[in-house]
Amino acid sequence: MNFLGALPARFRRERVLIVGCGDVGQRAVRVLGSGQRARLLALTSSPERCQSLRRLGVTPLVGDLDDRVSLGRLAGVATRVLHLAPPPNQPGVPDDPRTRALARALMQRSVPIALVYGSTTGVYGDQLGAWVSETTAVNPLSPRALRRVDAEASVHGLGRVTGLRTSVLRIPGIYAPDREGGTPRGRLERGTPVLREQDDVFTNHIHADDLARACALALWRGQPQRCLNICDDTDMKMGDYVDFAADLYDMPRPQRISRAEAETRLPPMLLSFMKESRRLRNDRMKAELGLVLRYPTVREGLSSGERSDGLGRGHQ
Repeated sequence: MNFLGALPARFRRERVLIVGCGDVGQRAVRVLGSGQRARLLALTSSPERCQSLRRLGVTPLVGDLDDRVSLGRLAGVATRVLHLAPPPNQPGVPDDPRTRALARALMQRSVPIALVYGSTTGVYGDQLGAWVSETTAVNPLSPRALRRVDAEASVHGLGRVTGLRTSVLRIPGIYAPDREGGTPRGRLERGTPVLREQDDVFTNHIHADDLARACALALWRGQPQRCLNICDDTDMKMGDYVDFAADLYDMPRPQRISRAEAETRLPPMLLSFMKESRRLRNDRMKAELGLVLRYPTVREGLSSGERSDGLGRGHQ
């Protein structure tokens, strides 16, 4: 139900609630606040963050997705919701109780117009380097991806039950020179090896600023109960990406190793990303959201950091 139409014009200013106001959420705040389009609110489980959120021009709401009782104040508070909070990282748990709790809270009063959820392209699993569109069946291979599939189902289920327009954004690797850990520089400094070409996997990317713009656009332009791949136009394997960064930073390229050797030398989290290979199509993102990428590939995105600070250092 869209409750704005029943209000006098002076009360119709949109209210956008951001759930998970980390790096990408704060970038979205800057995008949404630039046009004074809406009043911005953010859910935070930390009262200590309230002051910093207010400095961003955001009204903080203290609540915890792990405590359903604390979410009661969210009912009817927003006309649009951007949900970027990850599921809890609990071994062996294949669902996302946080998204379910949020969905229940939003149903308690007049529901918002739109809900945008930031998921992951990991839901597709390993596609052996094939091109993947939103119509490709999900094939989650890790508990982390299973939890995201469950969250997507909760989001779209809420939309079907209430008429709320839901958009699931499937997001690959997020990078940006001004994002903590947002470039390969750290792994280059540690000397972390990459896979040799015949064992390497295709990897996908989106600059954090382009992702924030996609989130903002989806709040207004997303079509009902829709999934969208939010990625740039890069067509590159992981090792080539790291090699490009090494050349850009004037650092030694990493050692290339076999997959068998990687099993013994690399940390489990990094190794998990090296077990899935896919290339994402972003036609739906461009056509339906009208997003024009500021950083069409990682070449422009990483190079922008070099131009902005001279050395590209200081962002890890």
